Formats: sequence, structure tokens, C-alpha cells
Amino acid sequence: MSQLIYFCGSMRGGRQDAALYARLIKKLEAYGTVHNLSDRIGDTTLTVEILEVREYGREKMIHDKDVRMLEECNVVVAEVTQPSMGVGYEIGRASAMKKNILCLFRPDSGKSLSAMIRGADNGDQIVVKDYQETDIDDIFKDFFAKDGL
Repeated sequence: MSQLIYFCGSMRGGRQDAALYARLIKKLEAYGTVHNLSDRIGDTTLTVEILEVREYGREKMIHDKDVRMLEECNVVVAEVTQPSMGVGYEIGRASAMKKNILCLFRPDSGKSLSAMIRGADNGDQIVVKDYQETDIDDIFKDFFAKDGL
């Protein structure tokens, strides 16, 4: 069965990892269709300032569209290294919807992961993985192999 994968990463919280998001999305395409802002989330030309101008007044539409895509997806993959209230919100909503969730955090970033994210790891529905980019193929392979994902 082809998966519908919802990818989360920081948009307005900071765009430092946009190129990484693009590489992760490309790897995720081996496991299914990547839903959400896959055409924009990995776009390194989009700055926070550009996003705020383009999205001004469209917040309700963006929220409703993203929640609808969360409802439709099979799994959620979230890169959580760059703190983002939006990503945290999406993870919370996905958890309430009983979606399988993989959160990816790079400890070598010098940042700390929220206890609310790390503490949600139950080894089943929600999995949090510390990683380096060289580990990602094995992490995705293990995550999507579990329970026939």
C-alpha cells in the first residue's frame, strides 16, 4: 500500500533547515506520496519575511488545509530540530488523530528538544529519533517497516 506522508518542518519559525527538508522529502518519496508543503517547505529561496508577506490574511485557509491533509495522511514525519510552534501543533493534532508519527532531531545542532516532544515517544505510535543525516535511510527503512507501514 502506498503511504500518504505528511511532512512537517519549520516555516515561519526559521528557514535554516530548508535544504535539509528538501533532501528528507526526496528520500520519503520512496515510501509514498509526500503531502503538505513539499513544494515550498524545502524551497531555500523562501525566507520567513517572504512567507509572512505571502501568507498574511490567509492563516485560516492555511490552517484548515493543513489539518485536512493531516486527517488524510497515513503517517507524519516531522523534523523537529528547528523549534516551531506550528510543527508542535501539527504533532499534537496528529497524535490526537492516532497517526503514526516519526520525529527527527539533530542533537549536534546545539539546540534542545522540547520535553513535550521527547516525552511523547512511546516506541509505537510516536517515535522520536536523534539522528545525523547519514542515518536517515536506516531510520526511514525501520520506521516504514514497522506494522506494515
